[in-house]
Amino acid sequence: MIKVRKSSERGVTKNGWLDSKHSFSFADYHDTGHMGFGTLRVINEDFVAPGAGFPTHGHQDMEIITYILEGALEHKDSMGNGATILPGDVQRMSAGRGVTHSEYNASEKNQVHLLQIWILPEKRGISQSYAQKNFPPQDGLTLLVSKEGRDGSVTMNQNADIYRALLKPGEEIKFSPEKLCWIQAAKGEVSVNGTALKSGDGAAIENEKNLKITGKSAAELLIFDLK
Repeated sequence: MIKVRKSSERGVTKNGWLDSKHSFSFADYHDTGHMGFGTLRVINEDFVAPGAGFPTHGHQDMEIITYILEGALEHKDSMGNGATILPGDVQRMSAGRGVTHSEYNASEKNQVHLLQIWILPEKRGISQSYAQKNFPPQDGLTLLVSKEGRDGSVTMNQNADIYRALLKPGEEIKFSPEKLCWIQAAKGEVSVNGTALKSGDGAAIENEKNLKITGKSAAELLIFDLK
């Protein structure tokens, strides 16, 4: 079964510096029909104005993954990490027993466009930790995040895998999820077993052992294999 979460149906937070679209309930947006999917709790698509950002704030018991689509994001946290996150970078922050951080657009001229992802950890009260790695563009599937850090991926404290898929028009890939699968269309348009997804759309997938994903245009996807 493939159930599409249309881009236009997402929750919205919009103010002078932030335009954010919420696939699942988040902050002031509450929708009992969209509280998450498996261990995937949050996917926010954020557009942050030049020079603006999120001041220091706290998190606890969450695996927080930041994926930049355009621009650059400056990160600082209470663990002593300071970094600039760029397209192709994956940042994972395990909030564990508690961490504070800030995130600001690194540019005074251009907006930053990113996906902020929260995944529930396997257990509460773990130690806080941080990881960041760049994954150069590569056609097809690239494993970005996994529990064990296999194939050079970033580790996280949950038994799930996150892949990036880069597709050319007409290119096809096959994927076999283990249990639950969420596909987030970040850019472009694809077909998943005949179901169309456009930029900003998500798809909750259950009981589909074999997925055929075809690029209808140049496309960038994140695929969550939620075991």
